[in-house]
Amino acid sequence: MINIRGLTLKVPEGKKILDGIDASLEPGRFVAVVGASGSGKSALLRCLALRERWTSGEYRMDGTDILKAGMAAKRKFRRKIAYLEQRPLLYERKTALKNVLIGNAEQTPLWRRLTGMVRNDDYMGGMDMLEKVGLMDHAHRHAEKMSGGERQRIAIARSLVHGARMLFADEPVSGLDPHSAEDMMATLKKLCTDGGTTVVAALHRIELAEKFTDEIWGLQDGRLVLQVSGRRLTAAEKIRLS
Repeated sequence: MINIRGLTLKVPEGKKILDGIDASLEPGRFVAVVGASGSGKSALLRCLALRERWTSGEYRMDGTDILKAGMAAKRKFRRKIAYLEQRPLLYERKTALKNVLIGNAEQTPLWRRLTGMVRNDDYMGGMDMLEKVGLMDHAHRHAEKMSGGERQRIAIARSLVHGARMLFADEPVSGLDPHSAEDMMATLKKLCTDGGTTVVAALHRIELAEKFTDEIWGLQDGRLVLQVSGRRLTAAEKIRLS
């Protein structure tokens, strides 16, 4: 269980990008973060993924405040989380499997990275991850020959292959056509329901949040103004997010 209390993020000029966010994350839940451009969606995900230093607040996992914990506790927490950028970069001339295995580099000895040798359990772990995102049959295709949706799936597999239990995804359907976007959302949902992964995704398309997610968090000017179960939002609720 993750508890966020009073998350505040200020820029050097003093403006608040995030203003006193209170929320909780339960294992295996699919959470959408929605709101207008500039509402703070990406900033919130970066803070939750520890990619951004909080100005103030508490970030508790099972009662321990990660922000005040020692380096060992922070490293342990970081191994449990993964962050997916809006447009993740892939090695174009490497296969899907090679791209996924590169995601495991921090746990791979330097000599193995230099020689390119891969342990059998690393190989199997990469293939298992590709199967979870529906790409096992494309494991040996080069990234440059794959569609936008397939490339996003590679990036998801790469971010989770080292054993992360939480995925923070910044606009994972950006640039995808409607059909591919729905497939991507279904893949993320399956990671939650089948694998127990907690997924928090920033989305600009509210209809996808309504259809696929378990919870919807709505941001307006850096404040959390909406926390509801995944469902169709009312007209009044949508107005609050505009």
